[in-house]
Amino acid sequence: MRLHRRKFLKRLVAAAGTIGISLGLWKPRLSQAAEWPRDAYGAATVADALRNLYGTSGYTASSAVKVRAPSRVQGGGIVPISVSADLSDVRAISILIEKNLPPLAAHINFSGAAAFFAINVRMPSTSAVRVVVNAGGRLYTSARNIEVVVGT
Repeated sequence: MRLHRRKFLKRLVAAAGTIGISLGLWKPRLSQAAEWPRDAYGAATVADALRNLYGTSGYTASSAVKVRAPSRVQGGGIVPISVSADLSDVRAISILIEKNLPPLAAHINFSGAAAFFAINVRMPSTSAVRVVVNAGGRLYTSARNIEVVVGT
C-alpha cells in the first residue's frame, strides 16, 4: 500500500484534532448565530410580526428605504426583492408580505455591514410588500404593491 502525501496529511490532522479534543486542549465553541424569532415568523398579521420582532408595530415612512421589485410577476413562484437603506446604524431589515400567511418573509440582523439585502420570495396573490428597517432604535418603512398574474 502506497500512502500519498495528501492522505498522510489528512490523517495526521484528523489524529491531532482527535487527540487535542480528548485531552481537553481544544474545546468546541458554540455557534454565534442569532436567536431565531419563532414568534415573529408564526404571527398571523403584519402588526403582530412587528411587535414580536421589535416590541412595537409603529413605524415611519422613509424615502431612505429603497425597495426594488417588479410591479407585476407571472405566477408568483419566484419574486425577486432587494432592499437598501441609506440610514446610519442599521440593525435589522424585515420583509413582510401582507397577504401571505405568515406575513414575515425574511428578517436579517446587521452589525456594521452595508444595509443591503436581496431575496426571492413566494407570493400566491397580489399583495403589498412592506420593508421595515430598524436603524438607530427607530423603525422606518417603505412599501411596494406587487401584482401577481396567474396564467400565461
